[in-house]
Amino acid sequence: MSSPGTPASGQAPPAGPVLFAYDGSELAGLAVAEAARQLEPGRAALVACVWQPVDVGFEPVGGSHFDAADAGAVRAAAEKTAAHGAALAEQAGFRAQSIAVEGAPSWKGIVELAELRGASLIVIGSHRRGGLKGHLLGSLATAVISHSSSSVLIACSPAPAE
Repeated sequence: MSSPGTPASGQAPPAGPVLFAYDGSELAGLAVAEAARQLEPGRAALVACVWQPVDVGFEPVGGSHFDAADAGAVRAAAEKTAAHGAALAEQAGFRAQSIAVEGAPSWKGIVELAELRGASLIVIGSHRRGGLKGHLLGSLATAVISHSSSSVLIACSPAPAE
């Protein structure tokens, strides 16, 4: 019987890093924790905050405010957000680096970065948006799955209490 994180076939674990799509949200933090629960400790990880000018696509950490039309300010806030995510990943047992990447749409930046860095797994959070709102807003997780050649681990927000 194999231990958690060890392939059942006895093969070596994947060589590429885990790519965390980190947007500064609570759900992104939960995705890091879920990956740590399911993967072996010590894996290399790349924590990416994908940004785009004006409609930045992430929540800056520490209550930071910036001019969304100022690409330099957006990049700096994205770098700070990615560094925060990397710190969470380090605390969870990963060997993490942070990176801020400009990409529009966000899913494309995530997929291209995964390919460029040879990621063996992409970890992303999903808000479980459904119905008309989910269709109109789109789903980052669905787009990443649809366009990526890497495996994708989706961590879902807890189901609302009924």
